[in-house]
Amino acid sequence: MKGRQILIDRNPFETRLALVQEGRLVEFYVERPKERGITGNVYKGRVARVLPGMQAAFIEIGLERTAFLHVSDIREAFEDLDEGEAREEERPAAAQARIQDVIKEGQEVMVQVAKEPMGTKGARLTSYVSLPGRYLVLMPTYDRIGVSRRIADDRERRRLREIVKSLRSKGYGFIIRTVCEGMKKEEIKDDMDFLVRLWEGMEKKMSIEPAPCILYEELDLTLRSLRDYFSSGDRLVIGSRDEYERALKFIEEFMPALRKKVELYEGAEHLYDAYGVDIELEAAIANRVWLRSGGHIVIDQMEALTAIDVNTGKYVGKKSSEETILKTNLEAVQEVVYQLRLRNIGGIIVIDFIDMAKAANREKVYSSLKEALREDRARTNILKISELGIVEMTRKRVRESITQSLCEPCPYCAGNGIVKSRDTVVMEIYRELLGVLPKRRRKAVLYTNPEVAARLEQDNVIEDLKKKYGKKIVVKPVEVFHQEEYEVV
Repeated sequence: MKGRQILIDRNPFETRLALVQEGRLVEFYVERPKERGITGNVYKGRVARVLPGMQAAFIEIGLERTAFLHVSDIREAFEDLDEGEAREEERPAAAQARIQDVIKEGQEVMVQVAKEPMGTKGARLTSYVSLPGRYLVLMPTYDRIGVSRRIADDRERRRLREIVKSLRSKGYGFIIRTVCEGMKKEEIKDDMDFLVRLWEGMEKKMSIEPAPCILYEELDLTLRSLRDYFSSGDRLVIGSRDEYERALKFIEEFMPALRKKVELYEGAEHLYDAYGVDIELEAAIANRVWLRSGGHIVIDQMEALTAIDVNTGKYVGKKSSEETILKTNLEAVQEVVYQLRLRNIGGIIVIDFIDMAKAANREKVYSSLKEALREDRARTNILKISELGIVEMTRKRVRESITQSLCEPCPYCAGNGIVKSRDTVVMEIYRELLGVLPKRRRKAVLYTNPEVAARLEQDNVIEDLKKKYGKKIVVKPVEVFHQEEYEVV
């Protein structure tokens, strides 16, 4: 199936969105009302603690955990810098103020959530507020006009920049979004006026509402996807009539030209079954991914980093081993980049390609990886491939990965991925009974996992203890016991 389809599946408990391109799932999002994300929300917060040693502060914004604000994300720390220096990646350290000179404990501040809370970490904040519209992103605290890099035509870039420059007021900054390409001045003005009114309402609320409070809440998943992804080249398919009608209302108000691109799915089988999405989702949470050649990659996501290992697997090639390795590595590059995007893997990523003897082949793999990453919307930074075939890279993380969204740590292994062996647990029980039995008058009762109970009998551990102490030992298997769990009473 050619082109891109946006598939929305909604029920009272969750909304799921799948982007399918050329018949393959490329991005997936899920939002549940009780776990709705907060990225993009703007709050009036109160400074709870200032930490000069970390050049950061913790801000109370009304969530369970305080949120984190680094000095590099505080607008006031750079107010004396010129426009060219104000971008985050260009801020000179020497010109940056110390956090203790910029904000104080108890101070009220306007902040926006840049990254979701993850694990034990609170949300990451910024004071550089940005409000996305259909065609523009308003940056009320930053006097600059930017144009999306995806608008390639220089003449169109200049036209759009001139339109925005002629319409804007009060020194507000704007980013011209990709979907703005080809739009008329009137449509751009309507979007700009809407965003400015939204900002002015937030400023008014900031001046009268007590902290902490929310000033702006980002749209839900369905409407956000329409605003951010839906374009004339897409097809939007919605599996719920209520959500279809809600989406139509939004589209008719903000993008009426796309009305004919929306359809209600009324097929006999479930929407995601019809498009094969659920099958691909199952594969997306597995740690092993097979390549067409017979090779495979293994993806291990850990708290600190993600490690990806490339293997030849069943593929043995037809010529030299070096050619086999190169072909497997080049095929793995495409799959790795696809999986990073699909699984939304962020943070530090280490890719262990199969060792290549020739420097020219290592360069081919590195160049192929850089080229493939250009299509990724998330910002990436990649280091040169080492002689051992190792690539270190980072990918910007703003929300949970697909496994964090759909899965939780295994209650059996507590997320370790391993459990103590039955032999190890048997020996722990043996040592405990050695300490317990001399103090017991008649007998001891052992409750344990059935597999461990079988191993105790098989290895004659209980018989050995009975002979040694002449006391009765009753072993009672408990089906619900973890393999490492036991109790002597």
